Amino acid sequence: MKKELYKTKLGKLYIGDSVELSRSYLRRYYKNKFNLIITSPPFPLNNKKRYGNLQGKDYYNWFMELAPIFSDLLADDGSLVIEIGNAWEPGRPVQSLLHLECLLGLVKNPEADLRLIQEFICYNPSRLPSPAQWVTVNRIRTVDSYTHVWWIAKNDFPKADNSKVLRPYSKKMERLIKTKKFNAGKRPSEHGISDTAFARDNGGSIAHNLFELDPIDSSRDVRLPHNVLSLSNTNSNDYYFKRCRKENITPHPARMHGGLINFFTEFLTEENDLILDPFAGSNTTGYFAERLKRRWISVEANEDYAYDSIIRFEEPSLDSKLEIFAETGAERVRAKA
Repeated sequence: MKKELYKTKLGKLYIGDSVELSRSYLRRYYKNKFNLIITSPPFPLNNKKRYGNLQGKDYYNWFMELAPIFSDLLADDGSLVIEIGNAWEPGRPVQSLLHLECLLGLVKNPEADLRLIQEFICYNPSRLPSPAQWVTVNRIRTVDSYTHVWWIAKNDFPKADNSKVLRPYSKKMERLIKTKKFNAGKRPSEHGISDTAFARDNGGSIAHNLFELDPIDSSRDVRLPHNVLSLSNTNSNDYYFKRCRKENITPHPARMHGGLINFFTEFLTEENDLILDPFAGSNTTGYFAERLKRRWISVEANEDYAYDSIIRFEEPSLDSKLEIFAETGAERVRAKA
């Protein structure tokens, strides 16, 4: 069962179970249509969260259901981007292999035709110390401070253009380009550096597959691509957070970082391409897709989070032409204040 909650100029959000909705409605009307599926599904945490999460074998079986669904929904040159965190064995200071088993099961599922294109690491030093029992109580493990971001596709050459997500040049590189003075010739690595290797300004350097949301080394600048925010996921100054504070709404606790969504949207899609987030939460994906002029569909099972996400599209600068269905979602949001 699906319920369309709201739509904008470019997208719409449905309330419902993602797996059921994908098997029926999305497969029927959007098979092979999505240029990008980007999402942060519930992590396999040991402690039950309000947004819903399974553990162990149940989580693995649920995750495996997604492989043929994603494969059917993706365009032939489309990409699937999944952010997922680490898991730990219940009651033990031992890291679980569940997320790795899920990755292998996803790309080796015989009912899908998927492969891992590249893995990215998202480092966030602002994350709370976890797992708390082993980090802050027993003090025998270090802080789990990063998530995995898997870029998956149906063929070896999905649509991608790294020139759209360049990093700013370092000050040293800017000097090389300006002076055109550097040591050409063969390096100890046996790479040959030509006389013109650093002579051309390409607008920036090629992005790395490590995102520092805060600097690892405070003595140097973080050179993230221009469309990746060098802010931690606890940033509280944007419109959504201000409205949540004002109206006494608790924000979704497991949001995918907007900078990551921006990066992969610009890296892997073009304007008017179609994007899906099947586990939308506060619908960060839909919000940034709207800003970047991509069409989008989001699905969220939790009605409270779905209604709260309306706030994002009431931002005056967005000009989203928001139309709300079902009950009056804006009134429901304010009634909770």
